[in-house]
Amino acid sequence: MSRTRTALLAAMALVAGATGTAFAVDPGAAGVAAVPCTVDYKIQNQWSTGFTAAVTVTNNSAAKSSWSLKWSYAGNQKVTSGWNAKLSQSGAAVTAANETYNAQLATGGSVSFGFQGSYSGSNAIPATFTLDGVTCNVDDGGPGGPTDPPDPGGPSNRVDNPYSGAKVYVNPEWSANAAAEPGGSRVANQPTGVWLDRIAAINGAGGKMGLRAHLEEALRQKGSGELVVQFVIYNLPGRDCSALASNGELKADEIGRYKTDYIDPIKAILADPKYASLRIVTTVEIDSLPNLVTNTGSRPTAVPQCDVMKANGNYVKGVGYALNKLGDVPNVYNYVDAGHHGWIGWDDNFGPTATIMKEAATAEGATVNDVHGFITNTANYSALKENNFTINDTVAGKSVRESKWVDWNRYLDELSYAQAFRNQLVSAGFNSNIGMLIDTSRNGWGGAARPTGPGATTSVDTYVDGGRYDRRFNAGNWCNQSGAGLGERPQASPATGIDAYVWMKPPGESDGSSKAIPNDEGKGFDRMCDPTYTGNPRNNNNMSGALPDAPVSGHWFSAQFRQLMQNAYPPLS
Repeated sequence: MSRTRTALLAAMALVAGATGTAFAVDPGAAGVAAVPCTVDYKIQNQWSTGFTAAVTVTNNSAAKSSWSLKWSYAGNQKVTSGWNAKLSQSGAAVTAANETYNAQLATGGSVSFGFQGSYSGSNAIPATFTLDGVTCNVDDGGPGGPTDPPDPGGPSNRVDNPYSGAKVYVNPEWSANAAAEPGGSRVANQPTGVWLDRIAAINGAGGKMGLRAHLEEALRQKGSGELVVQFVIYNLPGRDCSALASNGELKADEIGRYKTDYIDPIKAILADPKYASLRIVTTVEIDSLPNLVTNTGSRPTAVPQCDVMKANGNYVKGVGYALNKLGDVPNVYNYVDAGHHGWIGWDDNFGPTATIMKEAATAEGATVNDVHGFITNTANYSALKENNFTINDTVAGKSVRESKWVDWNRYLDELSYAQAFRNQLVSAGFNSNIGMLIDTSRNGWGGAARPTGPGATTSVDTYVDGGRYDRRFNAGNWCNQSGAGLGERPQASPATGIDAYVWMKPPGESDGSSKAIPNDEGKGFDRMCDPTYTGNPRNNNNMSGALPDAPVSGHWFSAQFRQLMQNAYPPLS
């Protein structure tokens, strides 16, 4: 489940019934008087008998201490519930009045609210809105008028779940690497994410395809059906402050360069009308916002560089800017990275992480409507579903939560975490129909080491350790994990609240080098990628569990890919 959005101009003059055609007023044009107020009414999601809508009102007149917006439906639409406004309906006429906390509406200020409604037949957008009796979206009586041509884009065709009924793009570069490995042809046709992990990746670097080249190939693969193409937006200033292996090219204070040299060019390419028929999914800045919660301040896991990024606000600003700009493209679906259960599943991380995601989603001009959903387990190894024990089990007088592996976490696996965190995000203010993605590219944990039942009940630790699929030393281990396997193949709508299982991390691409390797990609050496490393507070001082002889992050790691195929679950045929 996810939201869809009808993209209308914020200053439209009128909407012509069911066609959704919009005529825009330009208040700055010669001979056109100022528009006293504008209303942006967007259908976020629509099904056979109902819909959800988001409304943003901008006041261009004198400041208000209270407000009331009114409109009438041409059909039989009924408002059934709402948020951030007091909504009432009499016949076709609807009134939305302020709540006490959003009554103030300054000159030039905006306020947003939303609602769910029912309908049958057509669901035309209202033609006229009035704010405190003044008609919005038209000039206030001066010369001129709404003479701009219709918006050529009209309403977007954004759908509830972009993966539903669609093929997903197969990256020919990854596919060739996979097919070149013994037995790799069994998975070489699987769709994977394309990582834009530096500015040079936009146009193509080191002989690799750039963004436009991937989009052109996506159009070829699309044919006459629907196709999703997946891009990872991954180049924040001071990127990945707690992991040197994936540090990026931009310094902590280079937020301006991030905007102008990275996000703006990506947005310009994605907005090319040539690619309007593609469903473009973006995974926005993995491993950024959760770091501001778990690795800052007085926590034993704190990292000085993460404190820097929290203080300068550039993770929040960068994510907000990316969501705002990319969310303007009608066929782009933004999914924000939400960590994984072995990172965020504890009580002191769970709520604060949702809160900071809301902060980022309303920064730099972004709104929650720019967020289509969230993704968990990106490039990680957390098992999708642990079947041999539950979080509520008790063994030898102790809760499973007391085991060394679970360590008081509330979640055992990614599916339970993703579904619960989705609810937390809605509580934090995100739209109630957001959807989740789970990266299953390397969390299968199959092969001979996969348990077939729970462990011995002699202690809570033998019970958990003997039954868990995830064979890492610690759930905080993230680099090139030994024993891992390919997980569930990409598929749409696999579980409640889950838009898709995806392979956002291309299997076989390294997480980081096992030793320091000079490179021109800004990627350092992290001891968590060293098989001899005995750990730190972030993994409870366990061994790293990393494979030896790994290349720099993002480079092909043949030995890992072969192991992932060997340990795949479900097994490869």
